[in-house]
Amino acid sequence: MSLTGTPLFAAVVALTVIAVVLPLAVWSKVRGPAVARLAARGTMVVFAQTTAVALVFVAINRDMNFYASWGDLFGTGKYVTAAPDLGPDGLGGKKAEEVKAEPKARQKFEPVEGLGGRVQKTELDGGISGVKGDVMVWLPPQYDEPAYKDKKFPVVELIPGIPGTGKSWFQGLKAHEVLEPLMKEGKVQPFILVSPRAMLLGNADTGCANLPGKVNADSWFSVDVRKMVTDNFRASDEARTWGVAGYSAGAYCAAKLAVLHPDRYSAAVSLSGYNDPGQEPSSLVAKDPELRRTHNLKELLKAQPAPPAVALWMSGAEQDGYLSGMDLKGLAKSPTTVHAEKVTGGHNLESWSKQIPQTFDWLSKTVKAP
Repeated sequence: MSLTGTPLFAAVVALTVIAVVLPLAVWSKVRGPAVARLAARGTMVVFAQTTAVALVFVAINRDMNFYASWGDLFGTGKYVTAAPDLGPDGLGGKKAEEVKAEPKARQKFEPVEGLGGRVQKTELDGGISGVKGDVMVWLPPQYDEPAYKDKKFPVVELIPGIPGTGKSWFQGLKAHEVLEPLMKEGKVQPFILVSPRAMLLGNADTGCANLPGKVNADSWFSVDVRKMVTDNFRASDEARTWGVAGYSAGAYCAAKLAVLHPDRYSAAVSLSGYNDPGQEPSSLVAKDPELRRTHNLKELLKAQPAPPAVALWMSGAEQDGYLSGMDLKGLAKSPTTVHAEKVTGGHNLESWSKQIPQTFDWLSKTVKAP
């Protein structure tokens, strides 16, 4: 039974109704010794509380899609098939031109239930990263119009927080619903939106890092997913045509991928992100003090051989993204640019969804059409 499906939701609703009606019907009819009556009534109370909590969890998860499956919830999903040392560029000894020249791998896509048909999903077997997981893609309204049949489109890769799935950007933040009318009105550039699986090792946060022997998350996002998009859709692999955006732990990832790979991304949006990976309790990188230090965005920016030609948008409340952005802005040297935006609102999907029009207006001016 699917964690996000209607049968489970209906079953939990039914159990909750039973848990409420049962005590009303039999509370005064319980017989036996005092201890037995107390135990029976206590069991009914616990059952009612348990079903109520389960109903709230299932309902919120169906709406926000924090966990897509039982494997995600219990951390038992298997998405890493291999994790060799791929080197500093994450290409495993290959040159970027060699990866680009490899035969195109055509994927099968199917509509995602509940998202209006334009959001498609595929299972991608990452040839470089050794990651095998789902990737969701949304095509802008112009993609199928005759006037655009020979045109390529810019791409924004969307990374969710932890917990979270690719569906979180579409079902939780409703990114496509917010952006589609803006694209039709010409207020926002028509982007292809692509959101890959981010929970690759149970409920742990990979920090979008390549960790030999554990996971090659960086190469999954920045190599395999990018190639899948260019193999299957009208998109370019030029960095100037690619942006990346994330919220919470995904915000850290987005900024990190842009700083490390200016040859793959030209811009990043960080919503309520951070510089220190240790701010995410489940971070694998933060478990090692040296890795935590070297994967701090401030250290990564300073360690680049030359200032990367990327633009960063970092927004959030003062202690929830804004000051991190100001720290990076103070370190950035041309051609790196950092925009720090202080916003009101909490660390939640509603707050991030409200920022989509403004951040995609910025991306429209920063990421170029092919």
